[in-house]
Amino acid sequence: MRSLIVAPADEKGLAEALASGADGLVVNLAVAPPDQRPAARAAAARFLKAARARGGGPALIVGVNALDSSETDLDLDAVMASAPDAILLPRSLGGASVQQLSAKLAVREAEFALADGATRIIAVADTARSLFGMASYRGSSARLIGLAWDAESLCADIGAERHRGGLGGAAGPYRLARDLTLLAAAAAGVAAIDAAFADVLDPHGLRAEALAARRDGFAGKMAVDPLQARIINDVFPSRSISPTLPSS
Repeated sequence: MRSLIVAPADEKGLAEALASGADGLVVNLAVAPPDQRPAARAAAARFLKAARARGGGPALIVGVNALDSSETDLDLDAVMASAPDAILLPRSLGGASVQQLSAKLAVREAEFALADGATRIIAVADTARSLFGMASYRGSSARLIGLAWDAESLCADIGAERHRGGLGGAAGPYRLARDLTLLAAAAAGVAAIDAAFADVLDPHGLRAEALAARRDGFAGKMAVDPLQARIINDVFPSRSISPTLPSS
């Protein structure tokens, strides 16, 4: 996979993401407001079941709420019966977070008669604390297939006004986060996935950033818009994110 498009768990957003041509589709439960989370989980489960029935299409990934939110188990209970290919874990603190999620997945794989270890994990470095545990991913779990970072979330966690410098490049802390993600992924033997480019109206900026990510060694990039997925696919070699992740 080269591109992972992130979409909210609603019918319109998921339909657009499915038609984007992205190699992986992340059904993001973490963005739903607290009072809408039960509905989002139900929508995600329906979508995954329907996508499985159709066959083909992108790898199906679920973005759950963080482990410290008390919502992760509810998310997994709702979607694991539909056998997502992977779980996207935000606010991951390192190998221990991956191991904690892996244990939760193992229980549900047994419960729903899924193959042991079939559900993979992509961890996201998106807080200041995340960056201090990057070296611990190596050897943490065979489920781990990728490390990503999120500039927007990291910016909010730090309390910064913006994450880009005066000439449009990443400001210092965010260059560090990007570099650590790349190096930690290489050390762990998993795919490094670059952060999404927030400005969906700037395809030229996205292409330039994707080209830089490819040159530096990233395997793919997150997307937040169907047009972005097409540009990313054009920039990165095909099947550049872990070939061990099954396609739906």
